[in-house]
Amino acid sequence: MSIARDSLLTLEAYARQRKQGQVLMMAHRRLRSVRLGEHLNLQFEDEHTVRYQIQEMLRIERVFEDEGIQREIDAYAPLLPDGTNWKATLLIEYTDPNERRRELARLVGVEDRLFVEVEGQARVYAMADEDLDRSTAEKTSAVHFLRFEFSREMRAAVRAGAGVRLGCDHRHYPAHVQIAAETLASLAGDLR
Repeated sequence: MSIARDSLLTLEAYARQRKQGQVLMMAHRRLRSVRLGEHLNLQFEDEHTVRYQIQEMLRIERVFEDEGIQREIDAYAPLLPDGTNWKATLLIEYTDPNERRRELARLVGVEDRLFVEVEGQARVYAMADEDLDRSTAEKTSAVHFLRFEFSREMRAAVRAGAGVRLGCDHRHYPAHVQIAAETLASLAGDLR
């Protein structure tokens, strides 16, 4: 799966369809998002979400030259699942700034304690922030990029309809949730 330069809309064409596209993207994002407890939100990426992000960055930065467009494509390409994995943006959400600061300090390492459990298979832990570290010994970042890599058997089980749980076993944030059927159907499409 990749996004080619010539598959993107021009700034003008994107502007014409942006409002309608935002409505569709919000629904798509909701379908591919899984809340884990009250404060962790995993947004699973695919070609649609990455394409949208690239188009938005090109619009915001007013990029229309081939070199700049390619830089944006290259920056977001690592978020595309490749058929053997799911990729997600983890958002740690606390609205109160003081609570957020305190909890980000308590949740150091949470990004490494997230897992997917396919029915009948062993847990698969996230590989977090492969591009650069986003945490320090004092606090974790509020945003992380995760990859869940699956064996052939796991991919086949998900595509065949096996149940899947998403969980976290960090000592300060133990949680798990069954991924809803409609979300799982969308995510299964990322696997081959």
